[in-house]
Amino acid sequence: MKFTNKIVSALLAVFLFYGTAYCGQTADSVLVVKSDSRLYLFREGKEIASFKVAFGANPEGHKQQQGDERTPEGHYILDFKNANSAYYKSIHVSYPNAKDRENARKRGVDPGGDIMIHGQRNGYESLSTFAQFFNWTDGCIAVTNPEMDIVWDAVRTGTPIEIKP
Repeated sequence: MKFTNKIVSALLAVFLFYGTAYCGQTADSVLVVKSDSRLYLFREGKEIASFKVAFGANPEGHKQQQGDERTPEGHYILDFKNANSAYYKSIHVSYPNAKDRENARKRGVDPGGDIMIHGQRNGYESLSTFAQFFNWTDGCIAVTNPEMDIVWDAVRTGTPIEIKP
């Protein structure tokens, strides 16, 4: 009985830290809160899942230019999926939008792009859980590979994503 209680407690702790239970629903919106390092999937205004995420090495503030290792902030669209990316599956965030391009043009810089939600870099799958303790991407939003399977299945092309500070 004690052994069973320990297993249940350990599983509960994992779900509380890494994510909420997912019921196989399709998300109609995604919210990322950078200050909480969380990605939330919503359906009809109700949270259906959430996950701890990692960002770029310089996560504070809105992405300004290529190479700044920041994740953009604002309203975007998840506009395509790539099952064959360099990372375990990826879903593209529609950054830069017109405002981002104009701001970069005024500053004389490249706004960057290729912002994705993705899993671990291919070939480094065994580090997936450990890597979530650090901001290691170039500005993307990273989850573990098993969590990426959930996000992949729940999100359709065209789903809106809001990224908050």
